[in-house]
Amino acid sequence: MTASGETESKGLASMARTEATSGGVQSVERAFDLLEVMAAAGGPIGLSQLSEASGLPVPTIHRLVRTLVNRGYVRQLPSRQYSLGPRMIRLGESATRMLGAWSRPLLAEVVKTTGETANMALLDDTMAVYVYQVPSEHSMRMFTEVGRRVYTHCTGVGKALLMQLPDEAVRQIVARAGMTAQTAFTLTDPDALIADLELSRHRGYALDEGEQEIGVRCFAVPVPDAPIPTAISVSGPAARVTIDSADHIVPLLVRVAKELSAQFSDHASV
Repeated sequence: MTASGETESKGLASMARTEATSGGVQSVERAFDLLEVMAAAGGPIGLSQLSEASGLPVPTIHRLVRTLVNRGYVRQLPSRQYSLGPRMIRLGESATRMLGAWSRPLLAEVVKTTGETANMALLDDTMAVYVYQVPSEHSMRMFTEVGRRVYTHCTGVGKALLMQLPDEAVRQIVARAGMTAQTAFTLTDPDALIADLELSRHRGYALDEGEQEIGVRCFAVPVPDAPIPTAISVSGPAARVTIDSADHIVPLLVRVAKELSAQFSDHASV
């Protein structure tokens, strides 16, 4: 886990403890703190790292983690590190369905305005996973199955997810996932990807120029302050989704991303 990842994890854990009410159950709060630290780590994490990020002593963490492992919410790896387990995935699938219900009206607005397919994706370990899509009405259109996992280095949504991470975390992700060339335009060098992400942060959106599929262009933006890195995009044939169309597509995506962020906050505060 990177230094900034540790800082974020510490913030999550300490915030949960600081805001705990007098009627809260401390062990339950601590267990959720650990789950949030594991999610923020983006990969396997050891007891000492959990202790450093959460501020809890290792023996306490060991007891809590053992319970979470027994319940299937955490998985112990052969390396003796830990990651989120299959029951968390099931909860995540339920949350994804809810996410689709919240996002559909906004993504439908994007499709109505642009005429092209709109997508939402989350960062899942080293990959981007599509969690919702509203397809274009054009006969020639982009279609991706919900649940499909794609590389982050060569997709618009993937790069919009990576935009939200520190460079060292990006390097770790692509080192683990690899940078397979999907087309002749795919970035396969980490330094080139870092430079592309810096440009993306500066202009406010990520761009896939036929890097995943020849003849396809995609504009994507991060959803700010989402619980986990989230991005939305518009994709379609490059003949229709021209570079100049960024002038009207990107501001729309940015506005919708902010509205989605507000919805996340509203539901989280319920």
